[in-house]
Amino acid sequence: MVADNGQRINAVTHCPLFLYMEPVMLEIGDTLVSLDVIEKEFVCNLEACLGACCIEGDAGAPLEEEERQKLKDILPAIWDDLLPAAQSVIQEQGVAYIDQEGDVVTSIVNGKDCVFTCYGANGMCYCAIEKAYKEGRIDFYKPISCHLYPIRTKKYSGFTAVNYNRWKICKAAEVLGRKEGVKVYQFLKEPLIRKFGEVWYNELNEVAVEYERQKAQDD
Repeated sequence: MVADNGQRINAVTHCPLFLYMEPVMLEIGDTLVSLDVIEKEFVCNLEACLGACCIEGDAGAPLEEEERQKLKDILPAIWDDLLPAAQSVIQEQGVAYIDQEGDVVTSIVNGKDCVFTCYGANGMCYCAIEKAYKEGRIDFYKPISCHLYPIRTKKYSGFTAVNYNRWKICKAAEVLGRKEGVKVYQFLKEPLIRKFGEVWYNELNEVAVEYERQKAQDD
């Protein structure tokens, strides 16, 4: 982990975790995890937001290197689920593009809607990829950045940053998370294990439990 003065303190369960100062990040393996990930509550409330994260924002969902090809491979299986406007965008520029920050992201419609968005009868947004996966038509769940949201990861030289991305459209999820007492990292257990592995997640969980224990003692 990293303390306020920038000094690293190893976040391992057999050593005192927070001896002299409040940390701002947790060091788990080769990742630096924001404290918000273990402190803040979050549970998706689709009934309230109607899947707005699929259609809001000014760029598509970040893709890992191999995911771009995976989306091309599954495209025939989900093509009929996509909106005509999305099909047109994909025909013109493909399933992904490079955004202003230089990242590979899913293509978007009208400057904001992910091309893989589809809609239910109630107006709720759904991911066409996830829908096809749950129906057994493809073997790819969805891009890991979507699965991890509201966590965002960024790879740097020597480590990967793991941050909680707060967004006003997810306000209802914060309220529901507080009501149910579920932390961000607990709600996202499955995608975090998919991304970093079970050993990594177990260490994060142990550090989070110890952090809360020591915090309660200080209070």
